[in-house]
Amino acid sequence: MWGNSKPNTPQPEHPESKISPMNPPPKSLAATWEGTTAMSTDTMRPLGATADRATSRLGPNLQIKGEISGNEDLTIEGSVEGLVELDERKLTIGATASLTADILAREVVVHGTVKGNLRAKDRIEIKKDGSVNGDLTTARIMIEDGAYFKGSIEIDKSDETESGAGSFARSASALAAAGVGLKKI
Repeated sequence: MWGNSKPNTPQPEHPESKISPMNPPPKSLAATWEGTTAMSTDTMRPLGATADRATSRLGPNLQIKGEISGNEDLTIEGSVEGLVELDERKLTIGATASLTADILAREVVVHGTVKGNLRAKDRIEIKKDGSVNGDLTTARIMIEDGAYFKGSIEIDKSDETESGAGSFARSASALAAAGVGLKKI
């Protein structure tokens, strides 16, 4: 009644389905995921990443002098001297990273050390262990408690229309950058 009886009709044999001792049968996808506790990071994408948003990584033992540009998100853990340009992508500077570089990206997150100017179209984050010595230009900024920052910050609201108060604030910051003091009346 509950036995594993095979149907009486013969099944056609497929040459590609033969299993040899050298080629064990492939596990089902479910069995592969269930039995695996540690997965390769090459096959796993972080949450929020899609197939068209690949992330590259420069390891802690790499030292690069020159220009880095690309069309995918980048995490740097090593040492870079020069220019890093990722126009529409995210740059993450890891805790072990040391950059002496100017940076241009859509978003920059700093956990390590940067000496140079940062320009981000969307936002710049300096985490608690991060250190930045240079000028920042961005639409949004976040500096955590404990982070080190030395330089100037320019909030670039390109999409914002010029209003009376907004243009005064921008002209006041431009005058302050030029060394002109303003007195409150």
